Amino acid sequence: MCRFLVYKGSDEILLSKLILEPCHSILRQSFDSRLRLDTRRGANNADGFGIGYYTSPKLGAEPCIFTSTTPAWNDPNLQRIASKTASNLIFAHVRATTEGSTSPDNCHPFENGSLMWMHNGGLGGWKHIKRRLAERLADKWYLGVRGGTDSEWAFALFLDTLERMGVDPSSSPKKGFGPMVLRKAMLKTIAQINDLIDQIPESTLHSENIDTRSLLNFCVSDGHSIICTRYINSSTDEAASLYYSSGTQWETRQHDDNENYQMKRRDKGADVVLVSSEPLTFERGQTETMRNSTLGSYSLTVLQKIGSTSLPTPS
Repeated sequence: MCRFLVYKGSDEILLSKLILEPCHSILRQSFDSRLRLDTRRGANNADGFGIGYYTSPKLGAEPCIFTSTTPAWNDPNLQRIASKTASNLIFAHVRATTEGSTSPDNCHPFENGSLMWMHNGGLGGWKHIKRRLAERLADKWYLGVRGGTDSEWAFALFLDTLERMGVDPSSSPKKGFGPMVLRKAMLKTIAQINDLIDQIPESTLHSENIDTRSLLNFCVSDGHSIICTRYINSSTDEAASLYYSSGTQWETRQHDDNENYQMKRRDKGADVVLVSSEPLTFERGQTETMRNSTLGSYSLTVLQKIGSTSLPTPS
């Protein structure tokens, strides 16, 4: 199971302050993940990594994405790039394969126009719903899938859903699509995945002992708004871990020789939001757990959490 993080702030921050330096950075999680549900693979997320970030609007609305099949801890280019690159909206992902081979096309994040997408988890009964999911897609989204991951197919379904809502996913509007549009498309995407799983015949489920549980921790951004989900289509099982923290500044603790990071809160405002599969620091009071079956929306230049919306009711 993969690990990811997303950061959005009113000011730019060096990628290294998220990816390299914290005591439990996403780089460390690539070899020391502690909160994954599937322990059979150990603590490693060694099947590639990716970073994505938005730059000056003068350079276009599309995110800049760098991916590699090298383990994150063993790629000197990641350290070089992260130490000299700053952004106010950043995705990072370290991969442990479940579906799809170890190849650049299968590394997150994925992008289309100004939209950027990543996923931790898996689609239940994937081999039995893949064909029918593909049949739902318009040709351009079907043909746009380059890799073999269920995550990228889920992104294609999200893009198709946006288009069916009357929104052009490739239009890259100057002020983004807006959190309400992205949230609605996300809810519809998850509902369709659940519907596809529900259509698997009972005889097939029993004869092949299919695991129909979907772990759908999705994250999507248009460069302005962020939508994150923590979801499992089960009323008895726990979703994959997801944490968030908000405040006025992400910084190192003063007079701390170990350079531990903390979320500084100077007032009741939230200039910064940080969402991650595992906390970047284990100091008490620094992070909160997103509840099962919740969707968090974050928007505006100065971050404002506009609420958690209940996702489709698990069966």
